[in-house]
Amino acid sequence: MTKVKLLKKEKNELQIELIGEGPTICNMLQNTLFNDDTVEFAGYDIAHPLIANPILYVRTKGRRKPENALIKAAQVLRKETQKIQKTFERALKDNE
Repeated sequence: MTKVKLLKKEKNELQIELIGEGPTICNMLQNTLFNDDTVEFAGYDIAHPLIANPILYVRTKGRRKPENALIKAAQVLRKETQKIQKTFERALKDNE
């Protein structure tokens, strides 16, 4: 299970450590945050993938709190992965 450690929280900036995760989820969140017009910057850094947890950075333009932008991005990703799952299930059922 993923644990989240808050590293920095300001009015328009958030930095969190995603304990137990790798670059895949960070990349997905970053790309989703890029599509949010209230987000000024989104990125992540992993010092070394074998020994370090990723740090996710979010900075908003001030119209939304960064934590709300991150929650919205996670909700969008959940919906997208549910659509993919249903597509896989249909395809597998059709090929039985």
